[in-house]
Parts: sequence; structure tokens; C-alpha cells
Amino acid sequence: MATVLFWILALVSVIASISMVTTKNPVRSALFLVVTFLCVAVFYVILSAQFIAAVQIIVYAGAIMVLFLFVIMLLNLGTPQALVERGSLQPAFAVVLGISFAVTLVMSGSFVTLPAVAAQPEVYEPLGTVRGIGINLFDPKQPWLFPFEATSILLLIAVVGAIVMAKRKV
Repeated sequence: MATVLFWILALVSVIASISMVTTKNPVRSALFLVVTFLCVAVFYVILSAQFIAAVQIIVYAGAIMVLFLFVIMLLNLGTPQALVERGSLQPAFAVVLGISFAVTLVMSGSFVTLPAVAAQPEVYEPLGTVRGIGINLFDPKQPWLFPFEATSILLLIAVVGAIVMAKRKV
């Protein structure tokens, strides 16, 4: 089942990527990029990396795409005619996407299986889960706890410095 889902998502992501590059409308191109980001997030879920998938959706499909759309709208594209939609495929495409979403919701019970009994704790933690990343980052026995904390302090100093540089009256 995971192989079939992989190939379907691979086809969708390749088509969305090609459409992103070939579309002349920048807003539509950004939306095709969102579809590609969401496909990558589902790839991470298939690989049991739920935390990476959540970060993919929050950071890239959320924050980065808002930034891209803000820049597109800020540039104003010269004329309002550049943003006018042509063609009547949008309602049919919306219906097809709605039906596929409904089918996915109905079929989602067959994609996800929960364990009936509590599993025994494993020695090995998968790196893609929230617990695995937390243990690897914050465990005092791990060698990268100090570099992780030092990086967070450096980023905090950079943010304070950027605020001071941007606002000369502080």
C-alpha cells in the first residue's frame, strides 16, 4: 500500500513541479509549489518521520509560501490583467479535488493502523519522530547538546542585533 501511495504522490509532485515552472501566472505557480511541498510532507509521513513532515508543512507550505505570495503581491505584476483567470477548468478541477479529498478521508482508516496493546519501549528511537529528535537533541549524554544550545544563543544574538540595526533609536 505504501508503494502505491508513493507512486501516486511521485506522479502528483512531478506534475505539480513541472506546472510550477511552466505556468505564467505567478500566484498559480506558487500554489503548484504548495502542492509539491505537501507531497514531500506526505513522503516524510510514509517514511515514519512525522516531525519532519509537520515542520515541512508549517515552515515551507506555511511561512515560506506566505512570504512568496507577499512578494508577488508587493511587486503588483505591472497590470491587473496579469492576474485574471482564463478558462473554465477551475470548477471541474475543484469538484475532482473535493471528491478525491472525501474519498481519502473515508479510506484513511485503512491507511492508519494503531496498535491494540501498548508496545514495549525500544532501545532504538526512530530519528523522524518527535520523541527521537527530542532525545537526540536534549539528552545530556549526546554529543550535540552543547552545539545545539550554542546555536540557539547565537541565533538569539543575531535577532537582537538585527532589531538594533533596524531601529537606530533604541
